[in-house]
Amino acid sequence: MSIVITGATGRLGRLVLSSLIRLDVPREELVAAGRNEGKLGDLGGLGVRTVRVDYDDAASLDAAFEGAGTVLLVSSGEVGRRVDQHRNAIEAAARAGVSRLVYTSALGADLGRLILADEHLATEQLLTDSGLPYTILRNGWYTENFEPALRHAESTGQVLTNAGDGRVASATREDYAEAVAAVLAQDGHAWQTYELSGDEAWSFDELASALTEVLGREVVHHRLTPERHLAALEEAGVDEDTARFLVALDANIEDGALELVTGDLSRLIGRPTTPLLEALRAMR
Repeated sequence: MSIVITGATGRLGRLVLSSLIRLDVPREELVAAGRNEGKLGDLGGLGVRTVRVDYDDAASLDAAFEGAGTVLLVSSGEVGRRVDQHRNAIEAAARAGVSRLVYTSALGADLGRLILADEHLATEQLLTDSGLPYTILRNGWYTENFEPALRHAESTGQVLTNAGDGRVASATREDYAEAVAAVLAQDGHAWQTYELSGDEAWSFDELASALTEVLGREVVHHRLTPERHLAALEEAGVDEDTARFLVALDANIEDGALELVTGDLSRLIGRPTTPLLEALRAMR
């Protein structure tokens, strides 16, 4: 039976697909599903089956999940609409009789500290209520999400946050993708919830020190109030909604939302997670 990877045209989905191929999962068993038909055509060159899928289109979900053994439900990028879209996908998986649904949630979703957690937690409840065997992968923060900070530090020598002494146990997108692929390719993960994060939680002072080494210039972390950080982001040309999200996220980080270290990620991938310094060098 096939493994369906939703969001296969996105950055995480593509890496999951590549990881499954490296794990010698037969390509004829892999189904790459996504909305962008042009990008799906590119994935077809890998020898996998491709299918258009839209979380708002029940017929497309039914067609994509037909005959599937396992479905990877990569969370929608449409914040505010995720729960309804995820419900559509879960109901389609139930109609198709899939043997397991794997969902990419958010680190510590049940703790209520993260601005993005509510929709993920609601989706987890939908999974529980569905009766489908499931695996929940609560992904932490991608180190690549700090590439804008790297670029800003490169030009100004500054890292600006309102995160205070908060810490982030980040890992690379590749680390997370390998964990997802391991769960998809192996038995024994049904009814499990994994908290996935990097092996070490770093502070923004430590990020500034790492950037100093990577960039070859002094980088300093400036601790701002939320109001001053919001103003600085808007002065730099960041749109208001994004700026407010980033300020709220920093407040979550100060509250400990992204510092959880469990070792689940490194255990699933069979190696240590990618260190901050190494990831920053790769981004540079």
